[in-house]
Amino acid sequence: MKNILKEILSTSIYLLVVLCAAYLIITYVGQRTQVSGSSMETTLSDGDNLLVDKITYRFSDPKRFDIIVFPFQYDTDTYYIKRIIGMPGETVQIDYDGNIYINGSLMEESYGREVIQNPGKAAEPITLGEDEYFVMGDNRNNSSDSRDPSVGNIHRKDIIGRAWVRIWPFSKFGVLKHQ
Repeated sequence: MKNILKEILSTSIYLLVVLCAAYLIITYVGQRTQVSGSSMETTLSDGDNLLVDKITYRFSDPKRFDIIVFPFQYDTDTYYIKRIIGMPGETVQIDYDGNIYINGSLMEESYGREVIQNPGKAAEPITLGEDEYFVMGDNRNNSSDSRDPSVGNIHRKDIIGRAWVRIWPFSKFGVLKHQ
């Protein structure tokens, strides 16, 4: 009888430690997320499963072109994944030819899938606050992003983490290129 109780206690402690470790990892280190939609095509596709790195931004600031995950402000169970285009303190503007300007200079980038058709609220210069980021999907004409008032600028505190590794489909498995 003592051996059975000892075994039950040992197994219970083991399970408790595993559950606590899993909680700490998911809360502070990383978590799995699934891409829903085509706003990040061709970099990420609908149904891709990713690991999100939640620890890097505890020690360093996000960088331009990082792919980040953040909550959608109007739905508690919806998270967006977009690429950082504008950094804190910068002024972002998109002209009607689809060019992106940062502080008045044309931004050189190769992530956009096609010419931007709708600059949205970025048709007028947007000056970012000291903790704000301007984000866009790579599929620029099929993305709800900072150009849309329902998304707007993303505050530093709202960034959950950085997309790190694609784990599904296996044929595309690997670390994601940000820069």
